[in-house]
Amino acid sequence: MPREIITLQVGQCGNQIGMEFWKQLCLEHGISKDGILEEYATQGGAGDRKDVFFYQADDQHYIPRALLMDLEPRVINGIQASEYRDLYNQENIFISSDGGGAGNNWASGYDQVVKSIGYWPLPPSTITLTPATPNLTLSVFCHQVGKHFEEDLMDMIDREADGSDSLEGFVLCHSIAGGTGSGMGSYLLETLNDHYSKKLVQTYSVFPNQNETSDVVVQPYNSLLTLKRLTLNADCVVVLDNTALNRIAVERLHIQNPTVSETNSLVSTVMAASTTTLRYPGYMNNDLVGILASLIPTPRCHFLMAGYTPLTVDRQANMIRKTTVLDVMRRLLQTKNMMVSCNARAKQASLAKYISILNIIQGEVDPTKVHESLQRIRERKLVNFIEWGPASIQVALSRKSPYVKTSHRVSGLMLASYTGIRHLFAKCLSQYSLLRKRQAFLDKYKSFPMFADLSEFDDAKDLIDSLVDEYKACESPDYIKWGVEDPDNILTDDGSGMGLADPTYQFA
Repeated sequence: MPREIITLQVGQCGNQIGMEFWKQLCLEHGISKDGILEEYATQGGAGDRKDVFFYQADDQHYIPRALLMDLEPRVINGIQASEYRDLYNQENIFISSDGGGAGNNWASGYDQVVKSIGYWPLPPSTITLTPATPNLTLSVFCHQVGKHFEEDLMDMIDREADGSDSLEGFVLCHSIAGGTGSGMGSYLLETLNDHYSKKLVQTYSVFPNQNETSDVVVQPYNSLLTLKRLTLNADCVVVLDNTALNRIAVERLHIQNPTVSETNSLVSTVMAASTTTLRYPGYMNNDLVGILASLIPTPRCHFLMAGYTPLTVDRQANMIRKTTVLDVMRRLLQTKNMMVSCNARAKQASLAKYISILNIIQGEVDPTKVHESLQRIRERKLVNFIEWGPASIQVALSRKSPYVKTSHRVSGLMLASYTGIRHLFAKCLSQYSLLRKRQAFLDKYKSFPMFADLSEFDDAKDLIDSLVDEYKACESPDYIKWGVEDPDNILTDDGSGMGLADPTYQFA
């Protein structure tokens, strides 16, 4: 029985990378742009499990288990006008009736969904006040608008979940820097945690480019607020950093000015590769819980970075080179192939350690070559592992799609938990502190009641500070004692760094 996974695509970035992901899955499973199985793809003949990500309509055409959500219509309208317009279930598309978007404001993206009295910012012309009840009419109006959005989204999610035989979890695609992907995405994370607490929630979260000036001036605020929800409400976060994606496109693919489509193609490659063992099952890692259990030994350190080789884009599809298991596994450990930029100084980078590594190798692979490659990597000491856990690289072998011809014989994806990722979070904190110190742009948030006293920012900062501290503590051989002997570092179930906690919660 398949363990189904529902994909939630939120905001401009989420829907763009989601679209590329479904294009890739259609190619790999021999599904046409309108969901019909191609003549050359005999149903079941490839030994694949399409039902994990697709279901079949009454006429037997395949429909993605996907929900497309946005507060402004441009990107989703583009998808509906594309050649893939007949692929999706039109009932699973949500566009705000207002269509004005979130204005790159986390508070607006979150608030437009929340069922909460008095939270909806109303234009003066719509407010009706009476001397007897000056606030009552406003409150009722706000409640009705918020309730409408929340119920629409939950109806979509519940309907899709009810249509699954054995739902395993959800995958959220979004950006943390804008308004909709961060704000609405945060709301969905909290809601899934409440309504589907026994289901896994994995995200593919795109972090902003740290080296360029952003058009979104409140990007540090949005990022910090989203990071809080990713820490508390997700089981696994695959971090995809625009800084690294652009660097890879320029340095590795030799594209001088990479387009959004080309960087999104890199993201969809990672997403598709990370699900191959679910879609082409073998002896191990056949479900999401099996993959995550081996990668995440401690609950809060669930942020993963990804690497992939060999990388190509459409214009380079015909380039041919020799690929071996050792070559692929060695390249996966090189910083230049990582899709996260940790921005650490040399001394700090040397202290960073791997908590866990899973390599998914696709293609014609002899298992004995895998063993030999692992032995060579161990002899050359190419990996610096933590001292308090198993120092081993896990390898999952997966078949390639018989319908997609590639120029390489072997390809590989690495998913890794790495303490150096704390430097990315520290960078987000420092950018936030620069804005907060100047009290810059806070008026954009203060108009929403949940930010009336700005404690939401303070709570988020404290939480991410403690997350950075925990990743740093992971580099020490005494990490198992961290938070047990020092009461200041003990974690509570809500992720805060105060109070008493059961040590089994931290280290299970």
